[in-house]
Amino acid sequence: MSSALLKIDNLAVSYQTRRGDVAAVSGVSLEVHPGEITAIVGESGSGKSTSAMAAIGLLPRNASIDTGEVHFKGRDITNLSGGEWRQLRGQQIALIPQDPNNSLNPVKTIGASVEEAMVIHNYGSAAERKKRAIELLGTVGIDDPERRYAQYPHELSGGMKQRVLIAAALSLEPELIIADEPTSALDVTVQKVILDLLDRMREELGLGILFITHDLAVAGDRADRIVVMEKGQVREEGWAATVLTDPQDDYSKRLLADAPSLAAPTIRREGAAKGSGTREFATEPLVKVSGLTKTYGDFTAVNNVSFEVRPGSTHALVGESGSGKTTTGRMVSLFETPTSGSVTVGGVDILGAKASERKELRSNIQLVYQNPYSSLDPRMRIGDIIAEPYRNFTKVSKSKAQARAKQYLELVALDADMYSRRPRELSGGQRQRVAIARALIVEPELVILDEAVSALDVTVQAQIIRLLDKLQKDLSLTYIFISHDLAVVRQISDTVSVLRRGEQVEHGVTEDVFRHPQSDFTRDLIGAIPGQRYRAGDLNLGL
Repeated sequence: MSSALLKIDNLAVSYQTRRGDVAAVSGVSLEVHPGEITAIVGESGSGKSTSAMAAIGLLPRNASIDTGEVHFKGRDITNLSGGEWRQLRGQQIALIPQDPNNSLNPVKTIGASVEEAMVIHNYGSAAERKKRAIELLGTVGIDDPERRYAQYPHELSGGMKQRVLIAAALSLEPELIIADEPTSALDVTVQKVILDLLDRMREELGLGILFITHDLAVAGDRADRIVVMEKGQVREEGWAATVLTDPQDDYSKRLLADAPSLAAPTIRREGAAKGSGTREFATEPLVKVSGLTKTYGDFTAVNNVSFEVRPGSTHALVGESGSGKTTTGRMVSLFETPTSGSVTVGGVDILGAKASERKELRSNIQLVYQNPYSSLDPRMRIGDIIAEPYRNFTKVSKSKAQARAKQYLELVALDADMYSRRPRELSGGQRQRVAIARALIVEPELVILDEAVSALDVTVQAQIIRLLDKLQKDLSLTYIFISHDLAVVRQISDTVSVLRRGEQVEHGVTEDVFRHPQSDFTRDLIGAIPGQRYRAGDLNLGL
């Protein structure tokens, strides 16, 4: 076995705050070897990114390494000076940050971003740097690299921007790459392309990669070693095969159980699986969408989409970014006006309704957005946020609205004492529960959930999915569930429409679509679901 390229030994990091020092990580030890991937897995706040940033000398100013050491190629780099770090970073250790939208300078060209490290380290002439940058853009699979070189970040897709960050990281041929959630914001097919690229770079260049992720399925597919962290401490570490197939720590077991990509499928249709229970739906659909089309000038966002949703069931709209799934949901929820087509809910043509009738229709159709923080007014109290739509639709007194808001806090398993808090005082999962309570307080029949769990850690995501399932049964709710995550779609939906570039390429009973996909695009989506190496159960996807 080769000696460790990176070795972190008994690391402890704390942050200085107004309330005193706060321990972020404690006793963290791990190794990254040449040509191998070590993945740190954990939820938000587990300390995984803090550990990685300590290893590359990029901790914020209010953070300090209290104990432990970081070694790179046998050299102690724990307390390097700024100048020493500048010599090491870029040339020998490189970082691929999480969010390309925030990591690429919007006023710099793509070429300038790729060349930045080369400029800092005086690599070659301007002509040589440009040649190298264009070669790198081609290496990471960006089409027409000469043209892309002169473009700006806003002209590239999310996947292409992430490839630019990888090209920049590779510019000086480092030996170690730290990849901090490099695919968390990407569609599953784009994610696979990026991960395949990192794998290829690792094999061809012998790179060591420290891979930070909250997705145990991704770690299982790609990593040689896995380090599971919770609350700043290592709960378990070892070879990926061992951690994924025989976890010893209760937290690791919970992460595995909650990861939809790794769990055996839960089949939701009537009489489909032993022990899964039966789900009987009314013959007549609650929602009928027929020939729905939306154009913006000469661009067609949605083209001739049709599906039905039966009362008490969940219909999923799944596809990549730009597939038209959110636009379809917004048309059904009366936030967008279609160019053509029809939508009926409960037998009522909602698109043909008069303006005076739309208020009542809106109370019957509620929308839950992807990002609960941006959809909750930061200045309002949680209770008032939940009560607001109820007061708007019913004109009841403030005291009655408050009492009802407290009932709905309890309905989504939040304590009544959260009524007076502000959104910033809640976790992401708690904020999403507030958004769900706000949607349900007006007693809708139909709830449209637009990527409502995609921004959440896997354990919080599992809690919200269980909550949605319970509420659906208790309140006889009908859902349209919009997502790019096929593993979650398989877990939560009864029927599904697969969208691609505004077109509906496939639809039907979810399990039928997963087991017998008819379109190449659906097969590609299913094949890109992470967790293939260690998934529970026999998928029998027929691929």
